[in-house]
Amino acid sequence: MNPHRLTLHLTTICIVLFSVSTVSAQKRKIPPGGRIAVVVDDRLSALRVTPELTGKLLRRVGRGKLVAIRSVKTVSDGTVFYLVNINSRTHGWIQREAVVLVSHAGDDQRLLSLIKAATDFDRITKARIFLDYFPRSPLRPEVLLLLGDAADQAAVKLSRDADRKIDGSLAAPESSYFLNYIGLDRYNRQRVVFLFDKKSRRFRYDGAAWRELLQRFPRTPQAVEARKRFALEVPVLQR
Repeated sequence: MNPHRLTLHLTTICIVLFSVSTVSAQKRKIPPGGRIAVVVDDRLSALRVTPELTGKLLRRVGRGKLVAIRSVKTVSDGTVFYLVNINSRTHGWIQREAVVLVSHAGDDQRLLSLIKAATDFDRITKARIFLDYFPRSPLRPEVLLLLGDAADQAAVKLSRDADRKIDGSLAAPESSYFLNYIGLDRYNRQRVVFLFDKKSRRFRYDGAAWRELLQRFPRTPQAVEARKRFALEVPVLQR
């Protein structure tokens, strides 16, 4: 292998290893055999036996899953497919647009476009992928603001849904039932934390993304917006 390509490949592996170490709770395994990419669009993430949209389906690859790209093929209609390893035993062809490469220039911008087009929880999961795998991207402040705002909006719906589920027969403090609400689980897996305001009986986003904005990127326009978000928050919240 060309020394420059080898260095780039090893650098990519190191970046992914660092990213995975920060999200150990998700237990993402790095597949062997090629350039590392991460699935970001599960609408297109069919793994097929052959590089064609009508090819036999092997499985659907979940969003956030790491794959190793072995080769590339463009078919007659212009669709580009990657031959990828899912693990040491499973491989197949996946459409290029289903993944982003952590070492490819411009893929952070492409993922940002997907984040902006997404809504609700889908926006949060795509933003988390960005933050995990593009730690040095200049677009990070924008993604942090998008994640924080999406979480803040989710708190409104979660509060309403939890309130409907909690009746008057309580064997523990009411806040325990709210903070154990099953609807919070998938957000917790994305490391999005909600606090509970006892007085208003509602969830509030803990503001982690906004705090990172202010700490790491204080001179950006997004940091200005984050300060506005904090100004609207109730200062004392109960965990």
